[in-house]
Amino acid sequence: MEINDLIILHEDNHVIVVLKPQMIPCCPDESGDSNLFDCVKEYLKVTYNKPGNVFLGLVHRLDRPTGGVMVFAKTSKSAARLTEQMKNGGFEKKYYAVLCGTPSKKKATLENYLRKNSVNNMVYVCTQTEEGAKFASLEYDIKQERAGLSLAEITLHTGRTHQIRVQTSSINCPVYGDMRYGGEKAVKGKLALWAYSLRFTHPTTGESLKFIIEPPKEETPWKLFEF
Repeated sequence: MEINDLIILHEDNHVIVVLKPQMIPCCPDESGDSNLFDCVKEYLKVTYNKPGNVFLGLVHRLDRPTGGVMVFAKTSKSAARLTEQMKNGGFEKKYYAVLCGTPSKKKATLENYLRKNSVNNMVYVCTQTEEGAKFASLEYDIKQERAGLSLAEITLHTGRTHQIRVQTSSINCPVYGDMRYGGEKAVKGKLALWAYSLRFTHPTTGESLKFIIEPPKEETPWKLFEF
């Protein structure tokens, strides 16, 4: 990923809000692939002619296959305040997901305990007493149904690894394109999962900020639905 690929939704002295493309890691990982975090750092270094190592705070994450809105902190104070806000549930994160099939309830809250197997990088629904179990909660609301698929708006209450993918699969409606958790094969291997809305309180001004960016409507299966 190059600087010219970067889509900036908002920037001030304290935060920068950008679009994370699908299939690009949000931060450096063991793959060594080009990632969004390093791209934003390079943008700041070049744009503001900053010498040495540029500070950038990673406040939250999106899985590699997921696209959408991300905010980074430009100062250590902003990073600390946004991280605290994140821990205390101050971030409102909403996603669109295209699900295979339609849940029996069109609107519901899913609550599970999840554990991650670091060997195969899979996450499983488990009991509360299992080692490594973490509580996971989300709300979904089915907005439209087309061709055996459904468009769900999902609000996350917790931020667990693969959470949406595992919890929707647990009700037999996996995310389209998510073959790892039982979904249908997708063009280019992309998941139909998109972080379309992010709301948080600005770390210095206290202003409530909300950013919305729609999924790639020209791509399958998004093009089946109206936004």
